[in-house]
Amino acid sequence: MTSVSSAVGNLLQSLAAIGASLLNSALAVLQAIFALVQELVGSVLQLVQTFIAFVADLFQGVVGFVAANFFAVLLVGGGYYWYTHRQGASGSRSRKRIA
Repeated sequence: MTSVSSAVGNLLQSLAAIGASLLNSALAVLQAIFALVQELVGSVLQLVQTFIAFVADLFQGVVGFVAANFFAVLLVGGGYYWYTHRQGASGSRSRKRIA
């Protein structure tokens, strides 16, 4: 009887060790995912900060003033071009009559 109770005790001890290992593995995976998200957010914020610093450095002084006006004209002109072509395309489709 001693060997049976010893075997059952060993089985329960092994099952507890397996459960603890699974729990530790799950926690390690969650910690790795958290570290990945933290690093990703930090990298994106660093990228945005670097881009803002680049734009600020680019648009300083007289050359920056000219460049800013050039990009503003491009932006407004591109928006106008997109708006007129979008309106023209949708307007020509709505006027077609099927006989």
